[in-house]
Amino acid sequence: MTSGNQTTDKRVCFDFEVDFSNGGGMQGQGFRLDLDGDDIADQALAEYIIKDLRLLMVGAVRILNKQIINERHKRRASAVAIAQGAARGDLFDLSHPVRDGEVVFPGLPAPRITEYMSHEASHGRYAPGVTFQIGRVDMVANTGTSIDAPSHRYPGGIDVAGLALASVADLDAVVIRLAGMQGRAIAREAIAATEVRGRAVLLDTGQALRWGTPAYTEASPYLSRDGAEYLRDNGALLVGIDAINIDDTQDAQRPAHSILLAAGIPIVENLAPMNSLPSRNLRFSAAPMRIAGIGAFPVRAWARVLP
Repeated sequence: MTSGNQTTDKRVCFDFEVDFSNGGGMQGQGFRLDLDGDDIADQALAEYIIKDLRLLMVGAVRILNKQIINERHKRRASAVAIAQGAARGDLFDLSHPVRDGEVVFPGLPAPRITEYMSHEASHGRYAPGVTFQIGRVDMVANTGTSIDAPSHRYPGGIDVAGLALASVADLDAVVIRLAGMQGRAIAREAIAATEVRGRAVLLDTGQALRWGTPAYTEASPYLSRDGAEYLRDNGALLVGIDAINIDDTQDAQRPAHSILLAAGIPIVENLAPMNSLPSRNLRFSAAPMRIAGIGAFPVRAWARVLP
């Protein structure tokens, strides 16, 4: 939960040492855990470490340097945040609006949104008092919140018209919280704790909060090569990110696009903020118009939180 720019969520930050009864041990530094209350006992933390890491033959667990901090929860949103969804509280819009003249990706032309026929111009075409507006849009296909199909990267690949509905609509989804991470690369280690098989994987980096400012396109987070390989090898169905590009825009090899699209895994970029979503127990949709011959197109992306 947030109040202004201040979060009221509590997390515990701690180090730990584990001794195994058959010899050896392990350590962890800077481990963080969401709290439902204001504090947690060392014994409860020790039990959590054993369960979460699935440790066997544990002899002793020592909790060190424990601190309670104010930080937004990573594994789930609070019930209050979920309740603040919209007129229908289980639906969350994850698309940015497209506006005339608004540049998103430097070097690509801004969309031009005009009228082919205005209400005023339609007077006399229909019955008295009946008017219509017909809009006209000129834009590149990667405008705003958009989806990439395999043909975006590979000639002869499936285009957006060929994407099966089952690959882009009503998918079981998981949100991976990455805001505040060190560096820009989302490596395998940052996502490997999450079960991704058969799911849409939504990477919440916090970058969406910078949408519409120069900072959005500067030093943007991206999925690393080994992160993309992990998602491919572990059965992700779709990958979305709240950043301008799933790749490092300075890397001309574009490994994340290459790996995911070669495996037939659609990519959704420029997602809107996901901070009000729970991490699990939700469905995700991002269906484009069924236009043949192009490899990307804007979507109205949304998530539906399950009861």
